Amino acid sequence: MADQLTTGCCIVGGGPAGMMLGYLLARAGVDVVVLEKHADFLRDFRGDTIHPSTLELMHELGLLSDFLALPHQEARCLQVTFAGMQFIAADFSHLPTRCKFVAFMPQWDFLNFLAERGARYAGFRVLMQTEATDLIEEQGAVVGVRANSPDGVRDIRAPLVVGCDGRHSLTREKAGLEVENLGAPMDVLWFRMPHKSGDPAETMGLFEAGRILVAINRGDYWQCGYVIPKDSFAAVQSAGLAEFRARLVQTLPVFADRAGDITSWDQIKLLTVAVDRLKRWYRRGLLCIGDAAHAMSPVGGVGINLAVQDAVAAANILAEPLFCGAVDEDGLRRVQERREFATRIIQRGQVFIQQRVISGLLANANKIEPPWPVKLLKAFPFLRRIPARIIGLGVRPEHIRTPERVS
Repeated sequence: MADQLTTGCCIVGGGPAGMMLGYLLARAGVDVVVLEKHADFLRDFRGDTIHPSTLELMHELGLLSDFLALPHQEARCLQVTFAGMQFIAADFSHLPTRCKFVAFMPQWDFLNFLAERGARYAGFRVLMQTEATDLIEEQGAVVGVRANSPDGVRDIRAPLVVGCDGRHSLTREKAGLEVENLGAPMDVLWFRMPHKSGDPAETMGLFEAGRILVAINRGDYWQCGYVIPKDSFAAVQSAGLAEFRARLVQTLPVFADRAGDITSWDQIKLLTVAVDRLKRWYRRGLLCIGDAAHAMSPVGGVGINLAVQDAVAAANILAEPLFCGAVDEDGLRRVQERREFATRIIQRGQVFIQQRVISGLLANANKIEPPWPVKLLKAFPFLRRIPARIIGLGVRPEHIRTPERVS
């Protein structure tokens, strides 16, 4: 017989959405259990961009100074090279926020920080190595989660289950929620390159015919994302590591003296890109947020920050009903209504860039000309504020509305 645990809210997934929601609900006096299937948060090549909107939330919570004491790098602008033309694509210096930069921080540090701060509240529990395997349903409503743990099978019963378990969400699958697939023409290969004296200081994006590379300055190394056509990784591997290294150097010649450090495909991680969203984010007793509700393209690096915004909106709307012991479908519907518009706008922009820019570049081996938006950004610096605002703040940024209840 399964061990049984009862809580006020069961959150499936200890990523940015799950940990932020768990922290905010516990801060508001709700008893919360977060299920994380791994033994720790140490996974490489997860999204590491903390945008000004998220940093502003940390300020509102009184956590910003401690948060920025963690090791991180700061990007106050995004520099891009498109068909040989260098320009600044986004300038964050004009944002109406305390932090006018994107912080690059290992995601495990971000999650550990939230876990440690959440542990200061009596109602906050994170169960590591506890993997949800099924939903518990009664009379058409979700009333809990069944999970495998080091101590065996556990049933965690709660008035609300929140699926924060990413783009391959078990909760949305088990709940039978319908997914709308928007498509993605590319996948991304993530790997590291050593950072050496004399290297450029800025995070870089390079867009050339047949090649797209993002290189993020992480202090002592570059975190690189090499974009390839969808489902072409097997073909890239068949061509061999030597060919991959040659294409890497052709794209970014500064790596010529260290491309040989890549000696195995094990050093390269495949990110299978998906862009989708649920038509309905909830059913009675269950809500999905973050990538479980809407998988984002890596374009703009906004996935973490949208997930955090979802968590803040969900806490703002649901903390009081959960504190009182119950939440109805109207509250879950309000969360979707609050966040769906922002999701749709950002995804529409991502799909537009995928179709109009990325697909064409990957399919074109000939010389290309920078498109007119690139030329405008190059010619008129004030226009850089527009992508900076979209990337840095997003659409409909959230603010902390939940109270802090300390027992």
